[in-house]
Amino acid sequence: MTDDPSSSQAPIGWLERLFLAFGAEPKDREQLLGLLRDAKRRSLLDTDALSMIEGVLEVAELQVRDIMIPRAQMVVVSRDDPLEEILPVAVESAHSRFPVIGDDKGEVVGILLAKDLLKYCGLSAPRFNMRDLLRSAVFVPESKRLNVLLKEFRASHNHMAIVVDEYGDAAGLVTIEDVLEQIVGEIEDEYDFDEGASILKRSENAYTVKAHTSIEDFNDYFGADFPDGDFDTIGGLVINTMGHLPKRGESVRRGRFHFKVLRSDSRRTHLLDVRVDAGEQTGRDDGGD
Repeated sequence: MTDDPSSSQAPIGWLERLFLAFGAEPKDREQLLGLLRDAKRRSLLDTDALSMIEGVLEVAELQVRDIMIPRAQMVVVSRDDPLEEILPVAVESAHSRFPVIGDDKGEVVGILLAKDLLKYCGLSAPRFNMRDLLRSAVFVPESKRLNVLLKEFRASHNHMAIVVDEYGDAAGLVTIEDVLEQIVGEIEDEYDFDEGASILKRSENAYTVKAHTSIEDFNDYFGADFPDGDFDTIGGLVINTMGHLPKRGESVRRGRFHFKVLRSDSRRTHLLDVRVDAGEQTGRDDGGD
């Protein structure tokens, strides 16, 4: 009995099938993206799949400096800080890891995990000593490629790296979440919303707002009067005010509103912290600082 010749061949992957369907193999990245976008138009790929593939290709070209949180915006604790000063920082920021600095932010001596503080809370808690909790920090150069960093994160099981400049000083930090968000977009966490909600009230004057919230809905909710002629969303208004696509942690004031970017990647802004000046419920909001 003669074997079917096709049975000995390796299975054809979906990408190869896509090339066969279009009758051509791309010669460069732009041709590949063109094929993928054409496939999306033909409903062979959905929007999320295309976005993730574009993110994977982009990660291979980006460097750590492109997505890192700058040193000035890092939330840190000092190795000499008492527990009473560290706990409010941990609670307010809601981060799980904190760079521990020496004399200044340029000198990172280790990493503190928020969960390690739990045993020091309570009447019978042991005496707090920061040096007992310090974990080794991972240092990477600003020029490291994101795809290489992601492999290192996976291999070492680390979630945070300190980015250093040419002099060895801390220039910022980067987390595995920052890298993954370049691929899959925003990763929802402590800012999760109820289904369909776009504005979350956290306190009397503090709110979390999805950046794709329309200007009209934002104005209706806050009694504001931001113009919507040049942009449709509150994220667009923030980008327009800053004059560039902001990174996480950047902030700007417009009228009685103070906007801080909570989630952003290299393609769009996702989530905003909005603080409203107390006692200022009237007046125009379309001005600058």
